[in-house]
Amino acid sequence: MQALHWNGQRLRLDPAYPTPQVEAQTALVRVRLAGICSTDLQIFKGYMGFQGVPGHEFVGEVAEGPATFIGKRVVGEINFACGQCCLCAQGLGRHCPKRQVMGILQANGCFAEFVAVPVANLHLVPDSVTDEAAVFTEPLAAAYEILDQIHLRPSDTVLVLGDGKLGLLCAQILHSIGAPVRVVGKHARKLALLKKLGIDTMQLAAWQPCSFDLVVEATGSATGLQLAMQAVRPRGTLVLKSTIAAEHALSLAPLVINEVTVVGSRCGRFPPALQALAQARIAVTPLIDEIYPLAAGEAAVAHAARSGALKILLHQRP
Repeated sequence: MQALHWNGQRLRLDPAYPTPQVEAQTALVRVRLAGICSTDLQIFKGYMGFQGVPGHEFVGEVAEGPATFIGKRVVGEINFACGQCCLCAQGLGRHCPKRQVMGILQANGCFAEFVAVPVANLHLVPDSVTDEAAVFTEPLAAAYEILDQIHLRPSDTVLVLGDGKLGLLCAQILHSIGAPVRVVGKHARKLALLKKLGIDTMQLAAWQPCSFDLVVEATGSATGLQLAMQAVRPRGTLVLKSTIAAEHALSLAPLVINEVTVVGSRCGRFPPALQALAQARIAVTPLIDEIYPLAAGEAAVAHAARSGALKILLHQRP
């Protein structure tokens, strides 16, 4: 099969990469669309020390696996848990110490014609949801995770720092529940997408930090945490969404002094995301910049890495 392979130094197309061999309780999924996200770009900078086939956002159809899934369109959760440890027994499989993570940790990802996924991780895509929308399920689920982790009051003021793809999704979700949301970012084109939805936005260059009840740090940069710490009020909540290869070098004393609640926020549940897509409650397809064939994957990644780029997709369609 064709696949993009990252050897730790270079990403290249391999036209004869081995097709995954599926075992019991595993499905072979033919990838239809795959999304390039900021975490993928960080992997190419050394994040997690990953080598192999990257990619973890996908929609596809099951080619091999249980008969009830064959030919069905699916999306898949990215954490492959052992299912036997104490954390798995507590329903914390996403944090299983033995887990593999698709395209990130010890498991090949979806920048390929096929990807192997545990059957337990698969979710059927409603017929009303297009491939172009379904490919956003994983990042949309990650954005919805915020609502599972914190309780927002109607009077709480919310700041989303960062106008990348995840920041745009987080802003829409928080706005959809009636929260007064402001988004601070660098790119007028991206902020304009939110303005059309009635979400308050501001250019970073013109912004002065002030006290918000909730700050979501989704900048994808090493400087984002410091900005977020300046913007959250005493006894406020800071949600960290960025995963970057760089190390932070700043004092955490203000978090203690100001008694700030810090919440790490990563993956989320797929059902709320799929339901939102089926009901068209979140605008995802306007976030697509371009769709490249898998064979042009290196060019696609270069496009995704450009400043101001929105979502870049890879297709492997007949």
